[in-house]
Amino acid sequence: MTETPPNSPQPYQPQQEAATVSHQSAGAKSAPPPASSDRAWPYWPAVPLYPYGQRRTLRQEIVPGTLWTFEQLQGILYVIVPVRMTVVRLESGGLLVYAPVAPTPECVRLMQELVTDHGEVKYIILPTVSGIEHKIFVGPFARKFPNAQVYVAPDQWSFPLNLPLSWLGLPRSRTQRLPDSSADTPFGQEFDYAILGPVDLNIGPFEEVVFFHRTSRTLLVTDCIVSIPENPPKLLRDDPYPLLFHARESAAEQMVDTSDNQRKGWQRIVLFAFYFRPNALGDVDWNAVFKSRAQAPDRSRRAYFGLFPFFWKSSWKDSFETLRGNGQLLVAPVLQRLILNRSPRQVVDWANRVAQWPFEQIIPCHLEAPITTTPEDFRRAFGFLQNADSRSDGVLPETDFQLINQIDSALKGITPPPKTESIQS
Repeated sequence: MTETPPNSPQPYQPQQEAATVSHQSAGAKSAPPPASSDRAWPYWPAVPLYPYGQRRTLRQEIVPGTLWTFEQLQGILYVIVPVRMTVVRLESGGLLVYAPVAPTPECVRLMQELVTDHGEVKYIILPTVSGIEHKIFVGPFARKFPNAQVYVAPDQWSFPLNLPLSWLGLPRSRTQRLPDSSADTPFGQEFDYAILGPVDLNIGPFEEVVFFHRTSRTLLVTDCIVSIPENPPKLLRDDPYPLLFHARESAAEQMVDTSDNQRKGWQRIVLFAFYFRPNALGDVDWNAVFKSRAQAPDRSRRAYFGLFPFFWKSSWKDSFETLRGNGQLLVAPVLQRLILNRSPRQVVDWANRVAQWPFEQIIPCHLEAPITTTPEDFRRAFGFLQNADSRSDGVLPETDFQLINQIDSALKGITPPPKTESIQS
C-alpha cells in the first residue's frame, strides 16, 4: 500500500462533506456543499443563475466606518464571477445602497449590523436599465428595508413586454427615477452622478449611472469598467469546484485542488466570460465528447454527467494576459463591439465628464475591487472609440472577437449599426 505524502495535491472534495465522494460504476460523485437556510434565495427560478438557491454573502470594509462591499457569486456553466453591491454611510446619518444583491437572511443580517451602527437604509439605487442580474434583486431588497427610498436609472424597460416597475416588484410608493442632476436629490450634498445613455439599441436602451462619493473619492460603477485580477476571488476559492472544473484538460482528468489549478480555472473562466468563445478554445467534436464521458471519474449531475466539451490550445494563457493587461481598466469586449460603439460621441462625452471628478478608486459590480486608479486611466479605457490602439500593451486580438462579431452580424436590422464617426478627445 502506497502512502500519500502529506503535502501532495488531493482530489477535490467539498468542504464539510467527509462522506460525499464515493467510487461507483458511474464514477466518483461530488455533491455540492450542504444547504444553509442563512444563504437561501427562494426566488432563483426567476433568473436561474448559479449558485441558484444558495448564495453566500461576503462583506468587506473598504473605507473604515464609511464604505463596504457585499459580494455574491453568479454565472452559468460554471463560468462564475462575483456580483457586488456597495453600501455607503451618509454623513447625515443612515446608509445608501448601490446595486443591491440578493437579500438572503445572511445578507440582511450583515446589513442590519451596519444599520445598528450607522442608521437605517435611506436610499437604494438601481443604476442600470438592462442588467437583469442587478434589477432582479432591487424589489426584494427594498421590501427588507421598508423606509428606504428607491432611485432607478431613468429609462427603465423590460422584454418582451415593457411592464411598469411595480409589476417587476419595485415598491410603487417609494420608487422614483433619478433626476438629471444629483443636486435635485436628497443625497446630492455627498454624491455626484453621471448617466451614460440612453444608448439606443432599438429593442431597448443601454443605460448606466455611475456615482462619485466625494468624501472617500470613490467612483461606483456597474458594468462599464472592470479590472481583471490574476487570481480568483475569495468567494470562488472558498468552494473552488467551478475553478477546478475548468482547470482540466479532458473529461478523464481528476479535479485536484491546488492554488495553480484554481488560478488556471479562474483565468479560463475569465476568457469565457469576456469573449464567450475565445480563439484559444478549440472546436467541439461532440462524438469525442460523448465517448470520453466513459473515462470521467465523476459522472454526477454536478459534473454535467461527465461531459467536458472544452479543448484548450496552448495559446490560452497568452490570450488571458493580453485581455487582463496587467489589471488596467477595461471595457468588456461585448460592450465595445455590441453596445457602446452605437453611440461613440455620447459615450466619450460622458467619460470626459466623469474624468473631471477627483476619484482615487473605483468599485465596479464585478471582478476586482477596489481598483486604485486615476481619472485619466478611466478616460483612457474608452479610447477604443477613438482609435484602434487604446491600450499601451496593444489592442485585443481580433481573433478573440470571432463569436462577438458573429453576434453583431446576426443583429443587423435589429439593432442600429456601429457608428464610425471620428472623435477627438
